[in-house]
Formats: sequence, structure tokens, C-alpha cells
Amino acid sequence: MSLDFSYDHDQNVHIKRAREIKAKYPEVRMLMGTNPFTVLWSVTLVLLQLSVGYTLTNLSWIWVILAAYLFGAFVNHALYVIMHECTHNLVFRNPTYNKVLGIFGDFALLVPSAMAFRKYHLLHHQYLGQYDMDPDVVSRAEGKLVGNSAIRKIIWVFLLGISQALRPLKIKKVKMVDRWLVANIAIVLAADTLIFAFMGPKALVYLGLSTLFALGLHPVGGRWIQEHYTDGDGQETHSYYGPLNKLCFNMGYHNEHHDFASIPWNNLPKLKKLAPEYYDNLISYRSWTAVLFRFISDRSMSTFSRIVHVPRNRSAGGQGASRSSRDPKRSQHLG
Repeated sequence: MSLDFSYDHDQNVHIKRAREIKAKYPEVRMLMGTNPFTVLWSVTLVLLQLSVGYTLTNLSWIWVILAAYLFGAFVNHALYVIMHECTHNLVFRNPTYNKVLGIFGDFALLVPSAMAFRKYHLLHHQYLGQYDMDPDVVSRAEGKLVGNSAIRKIIWVFLLGISQALRPLKIKKVKMVDRWLVANIAIVLAADTLIFAFMGPKALVYLGLSTLFALGLHPVGGRWIQEHYTDGDGQETHSYYGPLNKLCFNMGYHNEHHDFASIPWNNLPKLKKLAPEYYDNLISYRSWTAVLFRFISDRSMSTFSRIVHVPRNRSAGGQGASRSSRDPKRSQHLG
């Protein structure tokens, strides 16, 4: 079995679909804008995590681990979604305020990631599926290391946070360090020091494990596979319409988000309702756990199971199947 991407010489579908929806439903512009009430959720979730960390100070380590997996991972995953909203300036109109709120969320995430995520996630939208510029696409070296082995895929998913942190290194054309990144690191490390000093190591470990689980081997970890990995259906992006959307600010509406990144989380279901003919016939999921299980157990799937766009004047340079050989119109809800 060849381990390589599926290559596509066409423009990503989100550009065309967004243009058509704007023309057919000009009222879609009313859904765009900001949702400043998101800041209340950010403050609440950060304080909640710090409170739980403090409560665990006098309990055994097994409670720290269980609390992180059964509760903290959901909260920190939601905070990553708020970071995502800040990245697209969907909380405040002023980009600086969004940056500050993103850094504030890192107080519970433990890891200074808001500014790095902001820089590289915007590249992901601008260069979706382009190997050299989309940091969401694994490097070929990483993909070959993971392969299609179930054990290696389990390890990769468990450590996905580390993979995501290192993957932008393959983007050579973008300067990584700037003053906002330095400030992010300094402020969050100072906050981590204060948490350790006043709450102790168990609070720090609780927050760290909550982040590790939120990004990896956990029901919410299935989101990272759901969004752009494919089982050969020829569809570049998939949405999730299951119940966990209520715990993650509708982040499952991923086709909708890529079509209109200027629509805040509370209006994404309204977009689907406004233009159902553009979304109801797409393949979607209702279980992140099922998505994760299939990715791990199915040997036909690997970290190469995604569509990579190649400029028309370049060859794919690999063994991947052309998207034109797939059936992009197959409609069903999976999981």
C-alpha cells in the first residue's frame, strides 16, 4: 500500500462554495461579525480550571489524572476553540484585544500557544492543503514514521499536541518569532510559575494533562481527524454535527467555518440552516469517537489520508491518487 497524499490540481472547494452562497443568499453577511460575549466564556472556563486544579491539591494523583481526562480535557478543548475565535478576530473587532484574550486562555492551557497558533492557523486557511504552506499537513517524514500501523497511530494521536507544535517548522517562508510570541511565552511561563507556587504540582499537572488529552487520545481528539482527513471519499473538509458541539462552541461545523471564517461560532448553525442544499449533501459525522477509532483501526487510513493541492504547473511528486478518481458526491452521515 502506497503511503502518500491524494493530489488535486484544482482550487479548494471552499472559495467556490462561499462565492455561490454569497450570490444566492446575500443575507449571509448578516451572520458575519463578532461575538464579544465569548470573553465571558473564556474567563469562566479559565477560572473553572484553576479552581479544579486548586481542589485537587490534597487529593491523590489518580484523581488528578481522572479529573483531567473526564473533565479538564473538555474544558481545555473549549478554550482552544475560543483561541481559534480570537485568531479570526471573532470576539473583538480590535485584533490586539483578541490577541490578549488568546493569551489569557493559555493560563489554563499551561502551554504558551495562542500567538503561534494565530500565525500558523491563518496560513492554514490561506493555503489550505498546500504542502509547503499549510502547517496542518504533516511532513512526509512524519507521515512515513507513523505509517498505517495501529500502534503507531495510537502513539501519534496521543502525542498530537507535540506534533502540532513542531509541524510549523516545515514552513520555511514564515518568520516564527515576533514580539507577540515572546510576550506570550513570558506571560504564560510566569503564570505557570505562580500556579506552581500557590497551588502546587498537582494543579500544574492537572492543567497539563487536560491539554494533552484535549489534543489527543480522547473523544474530543477525534475532531483533529474529522476536519480534513479522508477515507478516500474525495471530500477535503468534513463537518461534525454531534452533541459535543454544545461543549466546543460549534467547532464541528468545519465546512461552514472554512467557507466563511468571518462568522462567529454562535452563527455557524444558522449558516447551515440558511443554505442547507450546500451542506446537507456533504459527508459528515456524528461521533468523534467513531472517527478516531476508524482512523486507528483502518489500515487504509494514515496521516497521508488527506487532499494536497498542487499548482497546475507542478507535478504531485508522489504516488497519491488524483481526486478526480474519487467520488466527491457520495452523501451520508458517518459515525
